[in-house]
This record gives sequence, structure tokens and C-alpha cells, in this order.
Amino acid sequence: MKILVINAGSSSLKYQLFNMTDEIVLAKGVCDRIGLDGSMVKHTSGENEQIIIEKSMKNHADAIAAVVEVLTDKDIGVISNMSEIQAVGHRVVHGGENFSGSVVITADVKAAIEKCIDLAPLHNPPNLTGINACEEIMPGVPQVAVFDTAFHQTMPASAYMYAIPHELYVKYKIRKYGFHGTSHKYVVERAAKMLGKPIEELKIITLHLGNGSSVAAVKHGKSVNTSMGFTPLAGVVMGTRSGMLDPAIIKFLMQKENMTVDQVDDMLNKKSGVLGVSGVSSDFRDLCKAADDGNDRAALALDMFVASVKRYIGSYAMIMGGVDAVVFTAGIGENTPTIREAIMKETEFLGAGIDDAKNNSSRGVEIDISAANAKVRTLVIPTNEELMIASDTENLVG
Repeated sequence: MKILVINAGSSSLKYQLFNMTDEIVLAKGVCDRIGLDGSMVKHTSGENEQIIIEKSMKNHADAIAAVVEVLTDKDIGVISNMSEIQAVGHRVVHGGENFSGSVVITADVKAAIEKCIDLAPLHNPPNLTGINACEEIMPGVPQVAVFDTAFHQTMPASAYMYAIPHELYVKYKIRKYGFHGTSHKYVVERAAKMLGKPIEELKIITLHLGNGSSVAAVKHGKSVNTSMGFTPLAGVVMGTRSGMLDPAIIKFLMQKENMTVDQVDDMLNKKSGVLGVSGVSSDFRDLCKAADDGNDRAALALDMFVASVKRYIGSYAMIMGGVDAVVFTAGIGENTPTIREAIMKETEFLGAGIDDAKNNSSRGVEIDISAANAKVRTLVIPTNEELMIASDTENLVG
């Protein structure tokens, strides 16, 4: 079964075409600068080098048409015609309380996604636009929505509710939703296979560490808590996001700095995190180099990031009544041994611990880096959200 996976952003559209018989990526790419001058398609077929094609794309419908064109091109295409694509899986950031799993898209599903725009104003509109564009270009082909928030819908009310007047939850659905759910779900399933145990018997803490980071407590295959909240701003210290902080700081800044609500929101989302603390960069490679060169603020930013992640590991081990494995994934988690080492330092009391040689030789590969005597395993698992989307799509329409 051949499945096209679409991840539509405001001015870009990423795509991957899978042959699910052997889970191989036949082609992938991104339509960039949609609606802007200089729009282009960056396309890769199989193991070939990337090809850049200048292409005018006024909207997402043009982008989907460009994807169809490049996939069926007689020279660089990988399919003869679009009838070979049997379904399309769409990444949708926010499903609110409506969806606890992936669903075949109907008019009602699209209406529910639209109602969640207030909860994800930067993401749901382009996600919806991508769905509509695919329906227009590929009429009759089943479309599936895979939600970032769905995996965390198994959290108990005690985990997702905020201690605010209950009528505000009823009126506006103000609660913890959590994000990166597709990634957390993928690595948990992979972890169970690596450990050779049924997922229903495992307690796993997953660390999705990138420019945006989140931690999840997954007990017996179900998310019971996660660090991100009503929005992706909450939780651990991130690249440019502040993570958890005292909400009274917002009023204080508005009064002292004469800032508007939008200005504070912009600062907390785009100018804070390790970037704000270090004054150097939101890229952890730059921070590690600066810290090695003696930059105290860069070192502090790294220490704050590590401390915030460790706080959640301890908390979630307590919530689940123990832990069987800690899983590192995403850009930082997969590729930065020094950060993994710092996070797992002094975790022996949990029964954890890493093998330095395995940790330092491992970048972007699936591996168990645990110390030989560790009861709690430490795993590195490269995430594959696109494959998870394709798998969910196949399960629903196959």
C-alpha cells in the first residue's frame, strides 16, 4: 500500500511517499515559500541527491499539484500516476478533546479541526488547508488526520486539569493537552520491541528533546502525564520558549516594561529559553561550543535545560510508581551525548545509569546505552513521526 504523508505549515508543505509493504520511503521533499516569491520544491527520490525545482505556488492547492507532478514525473518520479496512492495521512497539531486517536477525515472531522483553531492558531489553519487541497487534487482518495494531541488524551483529569474556576474549563476547554504525541507514541512502541516485553507491562519516560522539547510518562502504553500544557510553551526549558514559570511574571513585565500581552507572549515563545538565558543561540551545538570556550551564560542555559528535564524524570517515575526505561529522541536527544550524560547523571538511585562508551559513540542510531548493571534501561531511538502517520493511515483504510 502506497501512502502519502503531508505536513502542511503556513508557507511550506512537507511530504513523504511510503510503500508500506516494507515501510520504505519512495520519495520525500518540501514545498517551500508557498505564496511568496521564489517558491520551490526540494525533492529527493529514494537514495538520490536532492533536486531543487523552482515552481510558482500561490497556495497549498498549487503545492499539492506540484507534489503530484514531481511524484509522477517520467524522469524523477516514483509512480506512474496518482491512482497508485491509496491514502493520504495528514499531521494535524490540535484535535482538542474530540480525538483520542487518528481518524478518517469527514466533513464533521474538518469542522472539529476548525473549532480547535483558537487552541492552535498557527498550526491548525495550514493543516486544514492541506487537507482541503488534497481533497481537491485527489478526489475520492481516503484522507486520515493524525493528531499531535491525541496520544495524550489518556491522561487522567488530575493530570490535565488546571486549578482555575471550573466554569472556565467548561467554557473555553482550558486544560493540558500535550504535544509531540505522534513522536512519543512511536518511540514507546519501538522501546517495547527493543526491550522484548509487551508494552502493557512497561513504564516508560520518553524525552523528545529538540528546539521544542517535551517529556511524557507512558504507563502500560498510555500517556498519563506530559510536560507541555494548554500550549507548547509549558514544560521544560526549550530553544526559544521559557517553559514553566510563575504566571505572575507576565503581569509584572507588563507593568514594569510597559509591554502588551502580545509582546510578552512573543518574548516567552521566541526570545526566551536557552536563547534568552545565553544570549548566544537556540542551537544546542552553538551552546555546547560556547560553554566549552568559557561562556558562563551558555553553560548556565545548558544547566537549566538539563535540570528542567531531570525534574520531570523524577516526577514521572513517582507518578507511575517506578520506571523501566528512559528514552531519548528528537534532534538533541538523538545526537548530543553530552546532554544525555548530564541528564542521566546521578540517576543510579532509580536503577538507571549509562555506559559512557556506548553513549559517546552513538548519534542518530537506535541503541541501548545502559550501564551493564542498570535495571532501568536508557535507550536512544530516532523518532519517525511520518512513518507513525503512515502506519495509522494504513491501519484505518487498509
